[in-house]
Amino acid sequence: MTRVRLRTRFAVLTALAGLLAFALPAPGAAANAGARSHHVKPKPTVVLVHGAWADGSSWNAVAQRLIQDGYPVRMPPNPLRNLSTDAQTVSDFLSTVTGPVILVGHSYGGAVITNAANGHANVKALVYVDAFAPAAGESIFPLAGAGSVVLGDPATVFDTAAYPGAPPGDVDLYLKHDLFVTSFANGVPRSQAELLWAAQRPIAYSAGTVPSGVPAYLTIRSWYVLGTQDKVITPDAQRMMAERAGARITEVRAGHLSMITRPDVVTGVIEQAVRATA
Repeated sequence: MTRVRLRTRFAVLTALAGLLAFALPAPGAAANAGARSHHVKPKPTVVLVHGAWADGSSWNAVAQRLIQDGYPVRMPPNPLRNLSTDAQTVSDFLSTVTGPVILVGHSYGGAVITNAANGHANVKALVYVDAFAPAAGESIFPLAGAGSVVLGDPATVFDTAAYPGAPPGDVDLYLKHDLFVTSFANGVPRSQAELLWAAQRPIAYSAGTVPSGVPAYLTIRSWYVLGTQDKVITPDAQRMMAERAGARITEVRAGHLSMITRPDVVTGVIEQAVRATA
């Protein structure tokens, strides 16, 4: 082989080596990339607790947005039987969730999370949505506020039904049709409100009279979505509870079901809590 050919082949090999060195990662680069991805913090699980006269599906619009944003979401059933045992039910569920949790409650669900979060170091934030946030010793019905539609004449507010194992004198409370669609679900399209009324889950009367325990908001940061058109928990009552809890308040022009009528706002507040406690 002539010297010219040798020089030509050497030049080609040298050029190829340079291209490979440019294209391939440096030794250990893949391992470093893997280490970086390994250290990306997982997103917290958002646990959504429904209130009275509702079920987990009331959170669907919010849950859909959170899932699209990459959050694990759980919507455990709230028994609606007794504040103490309902809170214990949610507390037991929280014990099954690993990693950080953002705990969210709507209406009566707010009273439940106020008690259920105690003892769970992985609960990083409480988010109240048109919700009760009782202090120790308070029961929820008086906290609805003067002018609340649920504090009217019980005969015009509720349909009642017995339930198995009820304490003496206790009954299940269903909201009457007209009050539900015009006041509980104000702002919701009428056809949807009719379906919500048909599917409502009752709350036991006694659940609204059980005194609350030490509130978790004393040790866990909180956020509050305040519906300025709420007829179930009046805006003034909501503001009092939110300010007392030291919650960061977001007002929204909505009735009692802002997670249905204004899911973007509610989702945004939940994600604010995530960022602030990350």
